[in-house]
Amino acid sequence: MEQDVKQNVTDDTIIKVRDLRINIKVDEGTLTAVRGVDFEIKKGETLGLVGESGCGKSLTSKAILGINDKKCKASGEIIFDADGMGPVNLLDLNPRGKEIRSVRGKQISMIFQEPMVAFSPMYTIGDQINEATRLHITKDKKESKKISLEVMKKVGIANAEKRYNQYPHEFSGGMLQRALIAMALVCNPKLLIADEPTTALDVTIQAQILEIMKELQKDFGMSILFITHDLGVVAGMCDRVAVMYLGRVVETAPAAELYAHPMHPYTQGLLGSVHKIGTKNQDRLFSIEGTVPLALNLPAGCGFYERCSKRIEGVCNAYDPELVDVGGEHKIACFACTGCPNAKKEGKADE
Repeated sequence: MEQDVKQNVTDDTIIKVRDLRINIKVDEGTLTAVRGVDFEIKKGETLGLVGESGCGKSLTSKAILGINDKKCKASGEIIFDADGMGPVNLLDLNPRGKEIRSVRGKQISMIFQEPMVAFSPMYTIGDQINEATRLHITKDKKESKKISLEVMKKVGIANAEKRYNQYPHEFSGGMLQRALIAMALVCNPKLLIADEPTTALDVTIQAQILEIMKELQKDFGMSILFITHDLGVVAGMCDRVAVMYLGRVVETAPAAELYAHPMHPYTQGLLGSVHKIGTKNQDRLFSIEGTVPLALNLPAGCGFYERCSKRIEGVCNAYDPELVDVGGEHKIACFACTGCPNAKKEGKADE
């Protein structure tokens, strides 16, 4: 097993997710929230994971840390190049075991979407940042406080010594987000997962937070999995983009390539719905028709079939498309763009 894992990770890859599936048992049946997600992140790279709410972005990121609810049953592989263990499948580790705790918070950390929920109101900001420092770096209280204060200053928290002893309710939204970033970076992680870190912030503070993250990425040399539904943020933040829909990655490409040549109808719809400078006030933004289907007892075929203007009858509703490399690190899961080999064998049209 260990030999197989090592073959799945290259020297420049920090993490590789292969055929990740997450099923949730409900009264009506099995909810397939994540359906075979594949992506990898290289060292020092920022990968943007985008898609509508409910497409499985957060479940995917939490599966990496093993912090999903017990009802979520994950399968597949999440190969991480962990210090002290080498390439290891994180899904094989006990979610409450010593091995995953040596990874969680130290080598892989996470910035959560709502900082007010992420922090406990019962403890000071300094105590909560120190928890990770003392667990993974040093037991010495003075040294731990020194490290925490240095990181707080790096993320732009003014008067860090005073802020260190304050409680979360004494921080503004933007300042609390900075504190959350400090808590995530205090152990110098190899991979940072940012789950919509700027959603609740105004545009000015959002720009400051993103700039801080880019600067700290250079300082720490870490990789980032940036989860968002804001395509404007992705354009300025990410090196590559993976577009998710209904629990699957439907297109992945370098950011510049994706914005210049979007191929999947869903990606085209997302980009078409973004307001562009220079458009007239009376021009209506593009809207994708229909709604995302419930991932419960899904029929065969492409999950985007009912909403797609380019769907092929007898093909898109019969076969599940896989990611196909179309060149230039651009991959797409769409029969309308790549054709359907299975359909050709059975004599069905794919054009």
